[in-house]
Amino acid sequence: MIVKCKLIPDGICLNLFGIYLTRDKSWISVKVINHEKIHDAQQRELLYIPFYILYLIEWLVKLLKYSNWNKAYYNISFEREAYRYGHDLSYLGRRKHYSWIKYLRSKD
Repeated sequence: MIVKCKLIPDGICLNLFGIYLTRDKSWISVKVINHEKIHDAQQRELLYIPFYILYLIEWLVKLLKYSNWNKAYYNISFEREAYRYGHDLSYLGRRKHYSWIKYLRSKD
């Protein structure tokens, strides 16, 4: 479900428990939805709350490493998987559970 929210900055889609929050729905494409569905799968396999905790911890570690908000974000293991396969609409059908772990272990 996509919900318009004026609190979200332009060009951002925030996925909270499978609800996609964005300021403007017009830029949300099939690829963006697929990216968010990959996050849905990650959240479900970690039972939601641990996903958000791990996401935040990893982002903070990457922020210390890179001293750059965007570089930290793009190197979070969850985001690396979602960006790598966001364009591949058949990915979720063949995705193995905990696939994001290989991006945690691999080099940035």
